[in-house]
Amino acid sequence: MSDYLWNKTLAYESLLKSAVDAVERHTLEEGELGFECLEMAEAYLTDGQHFLQENDLPDALAAFSYGHGWLDAGVRLGVLTVSDTEPFTI
Repeated sequence: MSDYLWNKTLAYESLLKSAVDAVERHTLEEGELGFECLEMAEAYLTDGQHFLQENDLPDALAAFSYGHGWLDAGVRLGVLTVSDTEPFTI
């Protein structure tokens, strides 16, 4: 794979990790929409890391992107509170 795709995939993994870390979990309760957004993002992070280990960069990049999309949407909808807005498009 190209260096561009490799670097892009690692950048999106880092972005998703930062976004997951920024979520204020103490404000979430199981069953709420925000909790589900975080749960989906964490699942996509895990999936992306699995794809990365398998050297499947397109699927890893897609998983990291989808995971970030869940969190970004949650923040924009107001169902997630974050300690740092840097990893988001708000």
